[in-house]
Amino acid sequence: MPAPLPPSGCFDGARHLYAVRVYFEDTDLSGVVYHANYLRWFERARSDMLRLLGIDQRGAQEAGEGAFAVTDLALKYARPARLDDDVVIESTVADVSRVTCSLIQKAWRADELLADGQVRVAFVSPQGRARRLPAHFHSAFTALVASPPEGSVHP
Repeated sequence: MPAPLPPSGCFDGARHLYAVRVYFEDTDLSGVVYHANYLRWFERARSDMLRLLGIDQRGAQEAGEGAFAVTDLALKYARPARLDDDVVIESTVADVSRVTCSLIQKAWRADELLADGQVRVAFVSPQGRARRLPAHFHSAFTALVASPPEGSVHP
């Protein structure tokens, strides 16, 4: 019997969609998702988006090219997620420079916005200094740069 593969999400045009379910371990004493878990879900969604784009983060690090580091993060909470909720993390590339990539990430429960985040990641050398994105990383991000949506965009 073949082993199941972990979820990777999927692309809908330039949007990457990644589904998560709220488990008991994700909640706090009040029964809502603990605030830091949104950051974990956003990180997983970004990592799987890169994987689907053919960007091998582990390979880049092991080859001495470098790794991504979060340099700026803003998160706004709109509504709480609760146990057993199905949540979709939507990620879009907002901007790409030679060194950084800015993304907009949103957590949705059906058509309800739960959290809205903006994150900038920089590519850094093994010594922690900013360095240019490898050409194929830059090309993959540039192909996904989305114009700002008008109104709400959700899965």
